[in-house]
Amino acid sequence: MQTDHIFIFSNNNGKEAKELVDFGFLEGSSRVHKGQGTTNRKFYFKNFFLEILWVNDLEEIQSPLVAPTKLWQRADFKKNNFSPFGLCLVNTESTDLVFANATSTNVVKYQPQYFPAGMEIEILTNEHLPHLPWTFRLPFKGEIETEIKENKHQNEPTTHQNGIKNLTEASFGIPYFKGIVNFQNEQTIKFVKNNIIKAYTLTLTFDNQEQGKTKVFSELPLIIKY
Repeated sequence: MQTDHIFIFSNNNGKEAKELVDFGFLEGSSRVHKGQGTTNRKFYFKNFFLEILWVNDLEEIQSPLVAPTKLWQRADFKKNNFSPFGLCLVNTESTDLVFANATSTNVVKYQPQYFPAGMEIEILTNEHLPHLPWTFRLPFKGEIETEIKENKHQNEPTTHQNGIKNLTEASFGIPYFKGIVNFQNEQTIKFVKNNIIKAYTLTLTFDNQEQGKTKVFSELPLIIKY
C-alpha cells in the first residue's frame, strides 16, 4: 500500500505548521473544505504531502453530512484521546481488503461538497479502534489517480531547503497494539506500540534517512528522519 497523504489535527488553528517552515519546508497551497468545517496548511513532497488540519466551522463538521465520518471526534482529540492522525491511502487493489466490508458500520462513504457529485471518499472511521488513524481513500484510481496526483503536485513547491524529497516510511506510534491486521506485512506503513500510555506519535522517514539526521518537533506529535 502507498500513502497519498497524512493529516495531523492541529490544536492551535494550524500555527504548529510554523515549526515545519522553520525546519526548511516550503509551504504549499491551503484549502477550506467547504461544507466539512475544516481548513488546512500543506507541505508537498515528490510522492506525498503532509497536511495540518483544523476546524474552522463547528456547525459544518457536526452537520448530518459530516457527522457519520466521525471526523469531529478526531478534531476533539485533546478531550477524547482519539488519534489525531488521518491516513489517506492511494486507491489501488492492494487497499481493497481494507475497505472490503462496505456494509460495516465502521466503513462510511462520504460525498464532500467540494468534490464533484458521485465522487465519494471511502472512510474507515475506526471509531471502535480510536487509537488507529482515521483511514480513507479517494475515489480516483489507476491512470486517473496518477494524472490527478501529477497535476496536484505540479504547481506545489517540492524542493525544500533541507533537501528532503520522497517519503519512504510512515510509522504510527499507538498506545494499544491491536486492530492492525491489514497492515502487518506492509513495508512502508507501520504501527508500533508507544511506551508512554495514551501517547500518539508519527515518524516519517524520507529518502531512507540518507542524511542520517532526525528532527523531533515540539509543537506536533511528529518525528522526521532524513
